[in-house]
Amino acid sequence: MGWIWSLIVGAIIGAIAGSITKKGNSMGWIANIVAGLVGSMIGQAIFGNWGPSLAGMALVPSILGAVILVAVVSFFTGKKN
Repeated sequence: MGWIWSLIVGAIIGAIAGSITKKGNSMGWIANIVAGLVGSMIGQAIFGNWGPSLAGMALVPSILGAVILVAVVSFFTGKKN
């Protein structure tokens, strides 16, 4: 049951990152989950584990990491959406 909660929180983090970077319309729900989970790992590695947490993910560093991930991936893929 814990992995389902992690997928849900990862999807929300990915959706927030997509809306911050204005790339949310071009990302599907699987891409949101991947961006949220990978962005969470990146953000917590760079910024640490501070702020509120859900499903073992510190929300603020996770969102920052997901924003960085979405911005870098969209830069290299060249999508304008």
